Amino acid sequence: MSQVATQNQTISKPKKTRRGVPEGLWLRCPQCSTMIYRRQMEANMHVCPECSHHYRISARQRIEQLADDETFVPMFTDLRAGDPLNFVDLKKYPDRIAAEQKKTGEMEGCQAGTCFIKGRPAMLACMDLTFMMGSMGSVVGEMLTRAIEHATEHKLPLIIVSCSGGARMQEAGLSLMQMAKSSAALARHDDAGGLFISVLTDPTTGGVTASFAMLGDFHIAEPNALIGFAGPRVIRQTIRQDLPDGFQRSEFLQERGMVDRVVHRHDLRSELARLIDYAGM
Repeated sequence: MSQVATQNQTISKPKKTRRGVPEGLWLRCPQCSTMIYRRQMEANMHVCPECSHHYRISARQRIEQLADDETFVPMFTDLRAGDPLNFVDLKKYPDRIAAEQKKTGEMEGCQAGTCFIKGRPAMLACMDLTFMMGSMGSVVGEMLTRAIEHATEHKLPLIIVSCSGGARMQEAGLSLMQMAKSSAALARHDDAGGLFISVLTDPTTGGVTASFAMLGDFHIAEPNALIGFAGPRVIRQTIRQDLPDGFQRSEFLQERGMVDRVVHRHDLRSELARLIDYAGM
């Protein structure tokens, strides 16, 4: 009996394993604080189904939303950033570029190419916030300028989706030169009678706002997008005054004539096609 008792005492019941919720399956909306099923948000074009908060998306996702299926033809993909200044902050500039390429799977902070939007041919360029905050360095500036020039040469409507923290500090003055270069190309595009639709998303700031982003024939913005040169905090500290509600947001700028229309992401593709038809392109 004692042996049986000893054996029984050593027998342990199998432990029950608790299944946890996979990480990243749910997320909290930063605007309405509702817990959202991630796949539902993604299926809704990365828009909160409760309050319509527009999440930031990559250039590749933007192209998938705007261009007709299998019509986007990428261009200027051979451009690579140099390091003429031998810039070093926490790491060397080439090392930072390599890290961003590994993280995002993209080569630079912009994608450009021809496509069709609801059957209308167009030149589409999208900045990529996931790659160094969509900062405009020499490669991004060159890609945008070539896209503008291609649209001018082939008489295509030009659509640039801006999403950027501004000029890329690692390239200093070379980055700032892209403002003048892209603006000059847009002037030639306008002289040739070309159409330029500027799409402003969250955020569009710094040198991008101070150059090509605000030179469109039409300025379309997504809801509640931050659009401005300097940020609200910098402005508040400079003028030492409280800023009005909604300052530098899409709706605020529309009321003051800097933005023509605020368009929900669900309607953006149709709106672009309508504007192309309106311009007779």
